[in-house]
Amino acid sequence: MTNFAIYINPGFADKQSIFELLINLQKEDRMQNRGYPELQFFGDVDQREIMRDPVRIVDFEADSPVPNIDCILVFGGDGTILRAKDFALKTGAPILGINLGYLGFLSESTLPEIRASIRDLVAGKYTILSRMLIMCKVRREGNTILQQEALNDAVIYKGETPGLIGVKIFANGRYVFDTRCDGVVTCTPTGSTAYSLSAGGPILAPHMQAMVLSPLNPHLLTIRPMVFPAEDRLTLRVHGLTQGAWLQIDGSNSLALIENDELIVSASYRSVKFIKLSQRSFYRILRNKMHLGK
Repeated sequence: MTNFAIYINPGFADKQSIFELLINLQKEDRMQNRGYPELQFFGDVDQREIMRDPVRIVDFEADSPVPNIDCILVFGGDGTILRAKDFALKTGAPILGINLGYLGFLSESTLPEIRASIRDLVAGKYTILSRMLIMCKVRREGNTILQQEALNDAVIYKGETPGLIGVKIFANGRYVFDTRCDGVVTCTPTGSTAYSLSAGGPILAPHMQAMVLSPLNPHLLTIRPMVFPAEDRLTLRVHGLTQGAWLQIDGSNSLALIENDELIVSASYRSVKFIKLSQRSFYRILRNKMHLGK
């Protein structure tokens, strides 16, 4: 690996330290004179305002030819990695998360570890894991008005409505249940350790192919989170609204929902690839990051 794309949390205060680190990595790589191309760093045009030398800006959708990206170095927390999802799909490159946030559940490295991580990448000491995406479509009066993929989750929530909203659930067209609640989280295995977990949902291993549906504070305690196979097609119909509800995809408000809008969730044919450097198992990460069982 020699061609790296850079994606940075725009809110990180000390961005200059990242650029200085990249410059030093290039210098060290050049001094080693290993006989193959030196490290190159590229940034997407969407982040051109925050990028500095040695990162070269490329419009990966307009420029031709575009560099072949070997890996995307994402500097930030889990939220930044979620925002980098579209960049990964655009380039086809795997993500290596460098944690600058709090939990960093999706991250594989940190700033102090980045030199060793780059050495491992250049030497081919890594594996690539694919993570499932869900396709989220909103249908209103028979028309699809939104279509967007999610790495973590799609959340229907009541917004500013003081009371509960109604959400009727169907799987492959078959009625499952109707609930009055604050909202519903539908997530991937990756998202099962995020909002869904806070709502009482189960933890799924990230390599699984399944979807979790977790109601938020349902009126009836008999309504519980459910796991559906990835082959299923879930339909969530909102009703009983006194004010507009909201659809949130991967932590960002995507659409205001009105009475009888339907959110249709299914497995996407695409996936996002992640770099794994260490031998730490998913279960060890659970213990360390979430203090599981402590």
